[in-house]
Amino acid sequence: MWIATLLIALLPTGVSLDPAGRFVDVGNMPLAMAVAPDGRHAVVLLSGFKTEGLQVVDLESNTVTQTIKKPSTFIGLAFSPDGKSVYASGGNDDVLYIYAWRDGQLVDERSISIKSDLGVRYPAGIAFSRDGKLLYVAEQVGDSLAVVDVEKGEVVQRLPTEHYPYAVVVAPDGTVWVSAWGGWSVSAFRSTDGRLVANGRLRVGRHPSALLLSGTKLYVALASVDQVAIVDTKSRRVTGTLDDRSPGGPSEGSTPNALAISNDGKQLFVAEADNNSVAVFSTATRKLLGRVPVDWYPTALTALADRLVVLSSKGHGTGPNPNGLTPLTTTKERDYTLSIVNGTIRTIALPLADLAAQSRRVAAANRWNVALKKVTYPPFKHVIYIIKENRTYDQVFGDMPQGDGDPSLLFFGRDSSPNHHALAERFGLFDRFFCNAEVSQQGHMWSTAAYVTDYGEKTTHPLYDEKRPSPDDEGDVDEPAEGFLWSRAIEKGISLRIYGEQALPDDKDKKIYRSVRKEAQPDTCPAYPAFDMKISDQRRADVWLSELKEYVRRGALPQLEIVHLPNDHTSGGRAGRPSPRAFMADNDLALGRMIEALSQTPFWKDTVVFVVEDDAQDGPDHVDSHRSLCLVISPWSRGGVQHHFINTTDIVGAIEAILGFRPMSQYDMRARPLEGVFTDKPDLTPYRALTPAVSLDEKNPEKGKASELSAPIDFDKVDGVNDQLFNRILWEWRALEIRAQAQ
Repeated sequence: MWIATLLIALLPTGVSLDPAGRFVDVGNMPLAMAVAPDGRHAVVLLSGFKTEGLQVVDLESNTVTQTIKKPSTFIGLAFSPDGKSVYASGGNDDVLYIYAWRDGQLVDERSISIKSDLGVRYPAGIAFSRDGKLLYVAEQVGDSLAVVDVEKGEVVQRLPTEHYPYAVVVAPDGTVWVSAWGGWSVSAFRSTDGRLVANGRLRVGRHPSALLLSGTKLYVALASVDQVAIVDTKSRRVTGTLDDRSPGGPSEGSTPNALAISNDGKQLFVAEADNNSVAVFSTATRKLLGRVPVDWYPTALTALADRLVVLSSKGHGTGPNPNGLTPLTTTKERDYTLSIVNGTIRTIALPLADLAAQSRRVAAANRWNVALKKVTYPPFKHVIYIIKENRTYDQVFGDMPQGDGDPSLLFFGRDSSPNHHALAERFGLFDRFFCNAEVSQQGHMWSTAAYVTDYGEKTTHPLYDEKRPSPDDEGDVDEPAEGFLWSRAIEKGISLRIYGEQALPDDKDKKIYRSVRKEAQPDTCPAYPAFDMKISDQRRADVWLSELKEYVRRGALPQLEIVHLPNDHTSGGRAGRPSPRAFMADNDLALGRMIEALSQTPFWKDTVVFVVEDDAQDGPDHVDSHRSLCLVISPWSRGGVQHHFINTTDIVGAIEAILGFRPMSQYDMRARPLEGVFTDKPDLTPYRALTPAVSLDEKNPEKGKASELSAPIDFDKVDGVNDQLFNRILWEWRALEIRAQAQ
């Protein structure tokens, strides 16, 4: 499109878009862009759940002129020094895709395999030697730098790097610099007699990613701590850092993750993924000059003589996804939440016009100009935070006429979720609650840390498309620098108990559970089962109720409890497993029993229970693919219907305000207060749990389309399933149920 965006779009993260410049829509989750030598065309690398591969964009006509679907494309994209070829990394397939560049098109495809007996290499960032004869490849999962002889088409050398190498740049003297996404350093390699030799590592800061060379300066993006490190390549010293925090914010939440420099070298442009903007710094003074608003989650940019070209991975934002597979139809279109995340390219004229005005637009879009309110909540002494799995609002509450629901999208009605309905009717129905996340890899981070790193965002699509290895422990690469809610509880010295959240069975004794986060281990309940669809939520509730009984005996309940109650995830149509309705009934009854027991204790009067889904990926919703369930349960809850926007990080912010925690990211720091949710007089009437009409013992049939599709899926690992397929399984199961009822 030629016209600028006229409407300001609200995102599920709670901020808005008000982008500058002209745009063109591109494909699913683009992560890299290379502008052709002619300045007219750009090649875009797609790394989406729905579409991977390459696209060619004509920047003058603002049109996509070519799309080539190729599996596993990830991060690495470069023109050869002579401008005649394009190389792209093939991630999980351990391949480099190569094309001739001719008349604005990619032609004559070939490839180079970099497979190794050492295991998956996972090529990411790439860069050419100065003469174009060698290609340097960051082998991300292999923790190494591969040297590829372009003419021979083979790997001629491998050298170790720190964990998860990301970007590669080559200095005029031939020195090769490599960042380590999962480490703290950049590695240097020098060329000697035609081979690379390790030339030391320089500690630059936490989780370095994008690199940019300008003369003797090496700029290094430190996305997880909102900084850009500046390295003097001659002295091999870090000579300073650029402060990229949001105004008054903590050092988390801007996410500087891509770099470009003006033709005159005077301005550094920094793509701020979570600010949805480009920061402009003076290279002389190292001061922030201002910001330019762009689309959602910018991840690549190039500065040409007359314009700035910006690639944003999530484009215009999200919207409704009601067109999933429905029972008794032959519709094949599925609006799965990851599939509808498409990117954009923005073209913005240089030099920048009225940077001050553009900076004000960024501030308004991010709510930086909204005064922070000090909220007074009821006299709560205890917070119980229950995190469930993947349901949309319409799937569960679509039948509640007092809210904005679509009954045609209802999947789990009162027969399988009577307690959800009763709790919403007594304590409040929130029909404008949105999960920040698309899927669970992000969702549990948003729910407990109010932030997802650029690693988490950029690897989600390949991971969910089974195009990236998923080890249980890959270091702290996915951990936000500011930690989690339990980090703040430990910091403040308050009592804490964690039930199943981010936990796994112990390696030696599978009946004992441990946290995957070292600092959370002492406060994690060893008897409470982690995610495992073979284990009933009744067993989880039994463990929780047993500890509650002991807390009553002692007269002391932990000030913060974090509980993972996962069985509304279901096992789809897996033969012999509980049916989706039975799983939901199991989850519903467990929640009802927990609230009933709590409401009969002395702690009820000063306890609030927040219940959320980590994401809304497993279903349709007529308002937005991120709209989900939220319950705020306490004697002080006002009840009624809450129509105003709140999201995951607003709930996290409320927990922090109640317990006196300092914020973790700019999202919870600027959380919307839960106004109008509570009254000034408590109703201490105990809650009585309801028994679902659906039997918890209802099983899936041994045969049928749903069981056939479910057979190969690992339902006992958190989201160990292609969720687009999973949604289809649920609809196949529901169609079977409807047919049975009609007979």
